[in-house]
Amino acid sequence: MRCVVQRVREAAVTIDGERFSSIGAGLLVLAGISRDDRDADLAWMSRKLPNLRIFEDDEGRMNRSRKETGGELLVVSQFTLYADASRGNRPGFTESAPSEVAQPIFDRFVEMLRCDSELTVETGSFGADMQVSLINDGPVTIILESPKK
Repeated sequence: MRCVVQRVREAAVTIDGERFSSIGAGLLVLAGISRDDRDADLAWMSRKLPNLRIFEDDEGRMNRSRKETGGELLVVSQFTLYADASRGNRPGFTESAPSEVAQPIFDRFVEMLRCDSELTVETGSFGADMQVSLINDGPVTIILESPKK
């Protein structure tokens, strides 16, 4: 599993011109599911995200987690995170899980995040043509990938 994590002041998903979901300060997570992802990958990522210390403490150091700050999460599925553009100019997506496999995995991942926390976890709409807007805070952007066995 691969996630692009952005610390945001706010973020929103719009579908067909209508606001679908939004958060205030917290994390926007673009989540890619690979063909190889298993429950262990989801468990690792769902533990890592709420505890990732990328929010500033009183001294201005990135030393606080989303759990500590009470920030919200907006999780958006993003199959293009596994694009391979190493040959030619058109990316291939053979490493991305097909949607019929990825959607239940993504749904389990979101449920794990929701069960782990009393804080808000919003999502996009799996497979929809979404417009994602954000105000990146910092900017802070981190790429996380679950450890491969």
